[in-house]
Amino acid sequence: MKEIKYKPIGIIHSPNKEPKGSPIQPVSAGNINGTVELFSEYAEGLKDLEGFSHIFLIYHFHLSKEAALLVKPFMDNEVRGVFAMRGPGRPNPIGISVVQLVRIEDNILHIRDVDVVDKTPLLDIKPYIPEFDIRKADKIGWLERNIQKLSKTKDDGRFI
Repeated sequence: MKEIKYKPIGIIHSPNKEPKGSPIQPVSAGNINGTVELFSEYAEGLKDLEGFSHIFLIYHFHLSKEAALLVKPFMDNEVRGVFAMRGPGRPNPIGISVVQLVRIEDNILHIRDVDVVDKTPLLDIKPYIPEFDIRKADKIGWLERNIQKLSKTKDDGRFI
């Protein structure tokens, strides 16, 4: 198969200066504010985005170490398959976060609930639409017995 290459369309800025100690999901980010600096050649693509309260940020985990197919996730002590978790050490280190869009000024998006590390390369932005994106989940796998840890769990540096 032909190699796939992406180039960043912007940079995510946040007060999370390193992975260790950062929130592991936007819902546990505690209203952390940040910005997305979209490169000027893509600014025209922001037209009409301000009408959405939340957006998906799709980004490159630029600080993650090499992928392992079996890993110990943040909220568990058992080794799990990488595709059964959301951590950064993946064959293709792509991250996704749903954040609140506060406002847009030119090519700068002001966002809230940021779990992303400062200077993370942005690959794409998509609007969050509850009617498209919310699904009733009957099972959440191994997280069923660990989900209560989410609000207190921070990155402990295991993936860098």
